[in-house]
Amino acid sequence: MLTWALSIWFLSCLSSGFSPVDNYLIDCGSSTNTSVGNRVFIADNLASKLLSTPQDVLAKTNSNSITTFSDSPLYQTARVFTGSSKYNFSIGQSGRHWIRLYFYPFVYISYNMSLANFAVSTQDHVLLSNFSVKSSAVIREYSLNVTSNVLVITFTPSSNSFAFLNAIEVVSVPSGLITDDANTVSPPGNFKGLLPTALETVWRVNMGGQTVIPDNDTLWRTWIPDKSFLVQPNVATNVSNVAAVEYVSGGATQDTAPPTVYGTAMTMNSISEPSNNFNVSWEFNVDPGFQYLVRFHFCDIVSTSLNQLYFNVFIDPWIVVKDLDLSTYLVNQLAVAYYMDYVLETTASNKLRISVGPSTVNGNFPDAILNGLEIMKMNSSEGSLSAADSVIISSDSSSKKNVGVIVGVSIGAFILVVLAGILFMMCRKRRRLNRQKQSKTRIPLSMGSKYSNNGYGIPFLALQEATNNFDEMAVKKGNPQSQQGLAEFQTEIEMLSQFRHRHLVSLIGYCDEKNEMILVYEYMENGTLKSHLYGSGLPSMSWKERLEICIGAARGLHYLHTGYTKVIIHRDVKSANILLDENLMAKVADFGLSKTGPEIDQTHVSTKVRGSFGYLDPEYFRRQKLTEKSDVYSFGVVLIEVLCARSVFDSSLSGEMLGLAEWAMEKQKRGQLDQIIDATLVGNIRPDSLRKFGEIAEKCLADSGVDRPSMGDVLWNLEYALQLQERVIDGDPEENNTNLIGELSPQENNTCNSAVPV
Repeated sequence: MLTWALSIWFLSCLSSGFSPVDNYLIDCGSSTNTSVGNRVFIADNLASKLLSTPQDVLAKTNSNSITTFSDSPLYQTARVFTGSSKYNFSIGQSGRHWIRLYFYPFVYISYNMSLANFAVSTQDHVLLSNFSVKSSAVIREYSLNVTSNVLVITFTPSSNSFAFLNAIEVVSVPSGLITDDANTVSPPGNFKGLLPTALETVWRVNMGGQTVIPDNDTLWRTWIPDKSFLVQPNVATNVSNVAAVEYVSGGATQDTAPPTVYGTAMTMNSISEPSNNFNVSWEFNVDPGFQYLVRFHFCDIVSTSLNQLYFNVFIDPWIVVKDLDLSTYLVNQLAVAYYMDYVLETTASNKLRISVGPSTVNGNFPDAILNGLEIMKMNSSEGSLSAADSVIISSDSSSKKNVGVIVGVSIGAFILVVLAGILFMMCRKRRRLNRQKQSKTRIPLSMGSKYSNNGYGIPFLALQEATNNFDEMAVKKGNPQSQQGLAEFQTEIEMLSQFRHRHLVSLIGYCDEKNEMILVYEYMENGTLKSHLYGSGLPSMSWKERLEICIGAARGLHYLHTGYTKVIIHRDVKSANILLDENLMAKVADFGLSKTGPEIDQTHVSTKVRGSFGYLDPEYFRRQKLTEKSDVYSFGVVLIEVLCARSVFDSSLSGEMLGLAEWAMEKQKRGQLDQIIDATLVGNIRPDSLRKFGEIAEKCLADSGVDRPSMGDVLWNLEYALQLQERVIDGDPEENNTNLIGELSPQENNTCNSAVPV
């Protein structure tokens, strides 16, 4: 019977251009074969020899309960797994295979599948963990390199739960579909090692076209329309010319993508936006903490002659292809199908933006085109593709979801006096209660604690009363339900209790009581450095003030790196974590992610990537190896932020201006850094001071940590930049007017003039 079923699988794929050696299609829970388009999924009982399960539970639903969205016959039945269960597929030819899993929850007797929670794995990879499907149908597609003669797929229910599956595919993939190498995004280069990498298809999109169903794809893939992903739909227009598509040697094949993908495209809508100075952008949800393989599909179906269409291609803020002319890439011919692969290093954001925009090469025909796109998640170093196993990276805007900072402006000094009194009384009371049992809800900072005795645990009620229910008070309040928040809370106590420095924010006390996690700091009247640079409407600071703030922060970081028995790596250096007192003296804050550095005989600490998007060291991202030079890189981003007074990532800008650090370094290399400074600084910076400042920032932002200076070197150079600035300020006023920045070159469209929003 199984031989007969296998013959059906073979016959079902003869109509396609590719005949897979392995082609398992199973309709789980079904007692009969099920036709889906031109393919046949065999009945569950015919594949029972492939499955090892503790209990047979075959579920069937009433067809009336299947929604229009989920009307595939595959969703009429399901197999329920009450315990760990394994499919064992014999592999006829090693190499890359599709694994497609179909899920649609319905209720069968006592099994409400929307409540199921489970994991799915193979011998080498975790595909899903802590997985559940609440309502709509879900298809998960994976592409794995199978090297053994048996592929084992295991379904493992969570405790007191169960797993289910409506259908499964295990199908060979053409050997040339995924090659071993690709381009890298940042820094530009070559990536090798895709062949053994497991991939999960996150998005497969047909730009400018309609849905492509599996029957119209030689590899039975589904391509969805792009309109719901467009950032500004009005600036894009679709074109179609399927008959014009040509496949040539060395380019794409119909297995790469069908003509219905290459024959449609989204282009610039110049009628809607006549300036032609814009990008067409799409934004996709992704899981942070993973690398991604991004495949672009191009086919010039819009040009009427060769060398007419030139455009730029972007992934997030980075230009991955500049001045792309599709007509000359393979042959001097239009409408040739072509694709490009790029590996994006571990992303910190849950959004991925793809853009195409006009080049300046041919201003007579400004346009840009994209035909199709595939975004594939790459397995982590632990072999997992599950978002539940990803590293946690915070963004500048959301890294404090569980920790809010409230900075008071009117009675801070008074509050500190009251707190000091409370602490004095507590110290006296501690001596009397020394023999009594400590409260379990407080983390004591006593001599016997793992924390130092330089801080004090404060009862929650006393703290609440003294601060008028925390009104107008500088505190950090954590979420006790968050394991991440608890770990950061305890780390901050440990770190701040070990050292004192005039450029590090001091911990006054803390409370961990009645489900409240609160840290109390010294009062910092002027808030964050970030708030003084942009977005708050505060008066702009002078260049001297900015340099002095950078110097203060550098001193604090230099102390962390050298002033203690072990190197302390901050891991979250950014303008929002540099606070200013009443005299604008800078103090580094927020040590929740801090970590002690490597031992003397070690070069780095291996750890999961943590930090804030836009500030993260790309080398730390790639290798997950942490050194103090990661702080140096983040500080380099802060230096550019201070100079330009804009956010490190601005999605409202287009092209290379999206990412501040990369854009600024391009300007620095071309000797044009003066063109992008904060508009309020124009005419107020001595050229020598700016030149030295730019050199420091460029060294901090070097791709390799060994090429970056120490914080001590950064500090020395910043002090020198200040001396260069003050030398002219203290000199002849007439000389000042002729030598300050503003005379070097005109502002370039003044795109960094948002320092003081009005």
